Amino acid sequence: MTNSLPNVPSPDDLADHWLALSEIKAAQERIHGAVVRTPILHSRTLSAITGAEIYLKFENLQFTAAYKERGALNFLLQMPEELRKEGVIAASAGNHSQGLSYHGTRLGVPVTIVMPTGTPAVKIEHTKANGGNVILHGEKFDDAYDYARQLEKERSLTFVHPFDHPWIAAGQGTVALEMLEDVPDLEHLVIPIGGGGLFTGMGTAAKAVNPDIKLTGVEAELYPSMYARLKGEDLPCGGDTLAEGIAVKNPGEYTARHIEGLADNMLLIDEAALEKSVSLLLQIEKSVIEGAGAAGLAAILVNPELFKGQKVGVVLCGGNIDTRLLANVLLRDLARSGRLARLRLSLRDQPGSLFRAMRIFDQHQVNIIEIYHQRIFTKLPAKGLYTDIECEARDSDQLDALLAALRSAEYEVTRIELG
Repeated sequence: MTNSLPNVPSPDDLADHWLALSEIKAAQERIHGAVVRTPILHSRTLSAITGAEIYLKFENLQFTAAYKERGALNFLLQMPEELRKEGVIAASAGNHSQGLSYHGTRLGVPVTIVMPTGTPAVKIEHTKANGGNVILHGEKFDDAYDYARQLEKERSLTFVHPFDHPWIAAGQGTVALEMLEDVPDLEHLVIPIGGGGLFTGMGTAAKAVNPDIKLTGVEAELYPSMYARLKGEDLPCGGDTLAEGIAVKNPGEYTARHIEGLADNMLLIDEAALEKSVSLLLQIEKSVIEGAGAAGLAAILVNPELFKGQKVGVVLCGGNIDTRLLANVLLRDLARSGRLARLRLSLRDQPGSLFRAMRIFDQHQVNIIEIYHQRIFTKLPAKGLYTDIECEARDSDQLDALLAALRSAEYEVTRIELG
């Protein structure tokens, strides 16, 4: 038994189907009480930074820390009982797998998840903890997807697509219904796009409630699959992005048709902007948000002129980020802001050489974190050495003053920049 059986629409059934507000409202009633109605809050600080009135929808507060469980639950609740007993299978980079595993286990439905081998450990462990049987296969989502479709047939399971299905999109659309119920005068929604299920559902709901509302989709610059499709461009797609939750090479057919008619704009965001947004959301909103979840804010920070003066709803669609990766992001953001730096000094290899340089650090009250010496692999004379000094300053002005003082003292110093 597969997803082509009665009552579970197959791809062929979807050729002429257009998602309707009635389906999203039905999904809202269906999943009511089983998912968290997450808050949408006005951010005064981010509004001041961006020039727009920013309203954040905290979908990271779902039990599985992501909006994906809305669509997964809506799908499960519409399946015939005999198919539920056989079990379901899905391919996912993480959040879909957790939502499906959690609600499948809660409803007594066996769940198998195929995940790319590079999926963050936190998402793998949480999926297992929520009752899913995890199979790791392939480097990217598309590899995991192909293998899941193979197992679907071999094991007679129902495939639950992470985005390209009306039941999934309808569940995700409930996010927009809640946002517009709580803040009816929102003028603009900024929505991350991977496969397009969230945008399809939210866009359909938002335009039905308010035809004048603007919709902007956001993709990681390394994975511009939907952008390229809608723009008719041939863009490279691949790489190691912080926003692995939206790292999809092949967007949905069903979702692409909807997004083409719904999107007012599409934006691509680079890795530095994603890192900055993750860091800002933790520092300002005290919320842990994964790269994909921070994409909407990143788009506003990079393109403030597109949103200035508008009431903008931003979906923080997930909070599942590996703690070590989060630490790296925060430290890299400190480096970009001038709070942390790595300086390379050329010194003579003789007593007192390092001490004299350290006195200048002390005079400028710049804290030294680590010191590394390199005597062998250098282009300096045999009596010379490189010293790399990792240090912490109050801000970029204090660091610039230190650099000026070192150069005035005739030290050859360079700042090691982030890529």
